[in-house]
Amino acid sequence: MRASDQELEGAGNRLGDRLLETGRTVATAESCTGGWVAKVLTDRAGSSAYVLGGLVTYSNDAKQALLGVTGKSLDEHGAVSEPVVREMVAGALAATGASVAVAISGVAGPGGGSAEKPVGTVWFAWGSSPASTVAVVRHFEGDRDQVRRQAVLFALQGVTGFLDEV
Repeated sequence: MRASDQELEGAGNRLGDRLLETGRTVATAESCTGGWVAKVLTDRAGSSAYVLGGLVTYSNDAKQALLGVTGKSLDEHGAVSEPVVREMVAGALAATGASVAVAISGVAGPGGGSAEKPVGTVWFAWGSSPASTVAVVRHFEGDRDQVRRQAVLFALQGVTGFLDEV
């Protein structure tokens, strides 16, 4: 399955509308998507009203330095894990002051997968505080572009759903 440009734009606009309606702001902490969630959100004119910033923390060193992800979490669980994306959300909230943050870390491929974390494995988290953070893992099929597109779409939809529930 491939998330089209139109699907990504629509999901970004729905999230933007929801953020505007609720007076909230968002920050992104992205690894395998390389800033694509922030890109989709900022494609819309006027998005500075609700997008505070985005951090692309592709390396473990960047996750630690910019988001405060602990070496212990990285050593024990790896970058593609629930503890790490939860810490990425906390770090993005702290770094930007946004009211909600989303984090993504995964194996987009074509290499880098393992038996435990095959290509297409992506961890997501979103929340407005450590206590409210929701984390979920998904396994996407397809090539690198398809995995990344599906991850961006899932993240946008996930944050929108989170905002609908709080």
